[in-house]
Amino acid sequence: MDMSMNMKRRTLLKVIVLGDSGVGKTSLMNQHPLYVYKKFSQQYKATIGADFVTKELQIDDKLVTLQIWDTAGQERFQSLGAAFYRGADCCVLVYDVNVVKSFEALHNWREEFLKQADPAVPETFPFIVLGNKIDIDGGNSRVVSEKKAKEWCASRGNIPYFETSAKEDYNINEAFLCVANTALASEHPQDIYFQGISDTVSEVLEQRGGCAC
Repeated sequence: MDMSMNMKRRTLLKVIVLGDSGVGKTSLMNQHPLYVYKKFSQQYKATIGADFVTKELQIDDKLVTLQIWDTAGQERFQSLGAAFYRGADCCVLVYDVNVVKSFEALHNWREEFLKQADPAVPETFPFIVLGNKIDIDGGNSRVVSEKKAKEWCASRGNIPYFETSAKEDYNINEAFLCVANTALASEHPQDIYFQGISDTVSEVLEQRGGCAC
């Protein structure tokens, strides 16, 4: 196989995962049915206060790599900086169906993303919403109904909505396939494999005077 042709068919999508602490963002990222999973070192977590995993999947004739960035426990908006958000192709908003505060926070997370990422057309930027932890207490402890969540998504441009359980590995694959397809349909992702990683880290180092601490 011509390696140069293979590289051209690779597509990198930068995905940002946002939501309150404890909603299960990291657990969702670490589920990997049907994907090749690669967990990278702590160097980016130490450098920019965030960490990422990659998930690879085949869509038509393209090998699509989702570079999924997590806030790594630093949920305060100002702790992340614009470089964390910039260049994103999709944003995944996560809440816990058993914690109403985490659902109410989705509005702030969405607004902060749009402010920091500053996409060319904010009205059409692709978001996905995940209602996580539907397995808790057999669903008896949930306080945010599927109907309420879907209404919230519908009122904001018909954002795709999935109910998930990282613990039970439920609906994860479907959600991230939707992330990939939505981003591919909406943006012009990078075709140079992993260029976006070094760009993000370099930018933050410049902002911090070259110190990775």
